[in-house]
Amino acid sequence: MRLLPLFAAITLSLGTAASVHADEAPAAPAKTVVRAAHLVDTQTGTVRDNPLVVIDGDKVTEVRYDGQVPAGAHVIDLGSATLLPGLIDCHVHLTGDPNEVKGDYYEAILKRSAIDSAILAPIYAKRTLDAGFTTVRNLGADDYVDVALRNAINRGDIPGPRMLVSGPPLGATGGHADGTTGFSPWIQFHDIDGVADGVDAIRHRIRENVKNGADVIKFMASAGVLSAEGSVGAPQYSQEEMNALVDEAHRWGKKVAAHAHGAEAIKMAIRAGVDSVEHSSMIDDEGLKLAKQKGTYLDFDVYNDDYILSEYAKRGFPASTVEKEKLVGRLQRENFQRAVKAGEKMAFGTDAGVYPHGWNGKQFAVMTKWGMTPMQSIQAATVNAADLLDLKGKVGAVAPGYFADLIAVSGDPIKDVSQLEHVGFVMKGGAVEKNEVQR
Repeated sequence: MRLLPLFAAITLSLGTAASVHADEAPAAPAKTVVRAAHLVDTQTGTVRDNPLVVIDGDKVTEVRYDGQVPAGAHVIDLGSATLLPGLIDCHVHLTGDPNEVKGDYYEAILKRSAIDSAILAPIYAKRTLDAGFTTVRNLGADDYVDVALRNAINRGDIPGPRMLVSGPPLGATGGHADGTTGFSPWIQFHDIDGVADGVDAIRHRIRENVKNGADVIKFMASAGVLSAEGSVGAPQYSQEEMNALVDEAHRWGKKVAAHAHGAEAIKMAIRAGVDSVEHSSMIDDEGLKLAKQKGTYLDFDVYNDDYILSEYAKRGFPASTVEKEKLVGRLQRENFQRAVKAGEKMAFGTDAGVYPHGWNGKQFAVMTKWGMTPMQSIQAATVNAADLLDLKGKVGAVAPGYFADLIAVSGDPIKDVSQLEHVGFVMKGGAVEKNEVQR
């Protein structure tokens, strides 16, 4: 009771101080203008010269080409550089990296925990942002480490890209999401995973993920390369299970990404109504037709093959992993080429974490080698990716009302798309994260 007068006095004092300054409006922050020699307009597929991008707070308010800088604006002059919107990677794993496996594959599995992942994830997030990827979709992390990472970035605690996250990916017992596959049944892991069998269990697992912060639902429609089961692409859920999974996720307003290498698993996932198929390695003609009919996005991680075949054996990964990659790598690239020719909806997804984080831009050159134009590959990582992630109007273009996510490269990415492997300037939401442009 004796504290009440003191509390009242403090409250009165604070209120009086506030009232004294209430009529003193804070000075409006100056606008920022980013000037460069060129701008890749991802909405029109053209390159514009001498852009001035006007930014107020975290949004672009104007893009002008008349050379007139608003009075009082702070100018960031990037000289002869080329501007692009911040890039988007629709398939990353920011809670792991192959550099963690230093010749002993089992040490990383048996002697590390989610705490290790949580400590290292901010490093990988910063590398990704510095590489020019201002938005990512994290498709798979046990123990909801990706949820915590996203939240820390959103709070401003650590630097990193905007993140959409899935939490633990769903999958069948003994399948690609089951981390105990290949180990003795006497070994137990205590991480929170997404293993679920049967319609009811799958619906429950989705609700758990949504409750714990998932933005998107990811599941394993087929077997995979980096897991111990024998097949690469065999279906691992029934059609009934896939149908229920997509129905439940969409009921909660969440899009669904399906990991699928095999032709039959791809078609089953598309029939179920998934929003994107990841990897798409063995897609056949029927699968391509189904994807076009349903409006399903296809994400081909076509850079991975180079890194896995070059580095994984040296790093101590099981020989079976390398052998499975040999079955899908070349075929995936040939099917990517067929998908481009067929005019499929395609977004940029690399599976970063299978190769070192920050190398995301290496995929652009592979995409152009296998059929895309440089502009198409850039649009896959901007306007197309934004559409897939339901972020159209927010990211993927430099335009009024969009977040001020900008990157710059010294050369011309339309003539040499490998320029995107060397991003010199990164701005996310109006804040400069990196500026190493050589003027």
